Amino acid sequence: MNALQIPFAEGEANLDWVELTQAFAEGHQRSKAQIEDTFLYRGADTLLSRSAWIDGLGIAVKSITIFPGNVQAGRPAIDGSVCIYDDTDGRLAALVDFFLVTKWKTAGDSLLGALRLANPDSRNILIVGAGPVARSLCEAFAAGFPKAKIRVWNRTTAKAEAMAGTLGHIDVEYDLADAVDRADIVVTATMSTQPFIKGEWLRPGQHLNLVGAYKPEMREAEDLALQRARIYMDSFDSTVDHIGEIKIPIEQGVITRGDLVADFYDLDQFAPDPTAITLFKNGGGAHLDLMTSQYIISKYQA
Repeated sequence: MNALQIPFAEGEANLDWVELTQAFAEGHQRSKAQIEDTFLYRGADTLLSRSAWIDGLGIAVKSITIFPGNVQAGRPAIDGSVCIYDDTDGRLAALVDFFLVTKWKTAGDSLLGALRLANPDSRNILIVGAGPVARSLCEAFAAGFPKAKIRVWNRTTAKAEAMAGTLGHIDVEYDLADAVDRADIVVTATMSTQPFIKGEWLRPGQHLNLVGAYKPEMREAEDLALQRARIYMDSFDSTVDHIGEIKIPIEQGVITRGDLVADFYDLDQFAPDPTAITLFKNGGGAHLDLMTSQYIISKYQA
């Protein structure tokens, strides 16, 4: 097999968070991606396959297995693969480390939303969660908002303290409502199916960035939070009808499709607003995996 193979450490060596968000912005100036997601379930276990084709950039197929029960057995809950195919002849062009693409795509996606919607002078960033995604969000937001102090809250305090001890530059919060009240930017990265960010905690000028929910039954923000906010997302196509954070409130009449302001294909509509709560939903479609992979490939080959 002649396909380029990029492992994690070598692929990450020359990457830059802010540069990745610029690659995302440029990628959304191309032809709109064709995307398709398929889900297979067996109880709590999930196989998620995401594919994207952007004319002139290439094809990506990302397959993810999510087995929550692995945690109790001391094994990773998530695994997968990322295949990149050439746009001109369809050949397998690259195999890029799944965890590398996922780390940079997920956190870079939310960072672009925050860089376009949050107060650029934000000084207090709250990360909710203490898993691998939360760790990468700490890295990304530290790069994007270098003047800000990053804090973390997690349902299991010991995990938040362990992450803070490992990263060394973040503080632990112990009261979620108080932490949200003091934050300029709130980023959630949990596996919650029950919304827990309350609308009454939020204030105009804050930016709420929702990462965790990725299935139809999953949510992190309560109805009032969505009703009070100006709502943006990375992609209408991969989010509105597929992720509970947006799908459920629309189906229940809490919000309407017209309440969704813009996605990354209309980045010129993204802007900070000190008079409003801005909300960004990270849906993480395969078109972003393709853009991330091509960015990784370009830096690896440079």
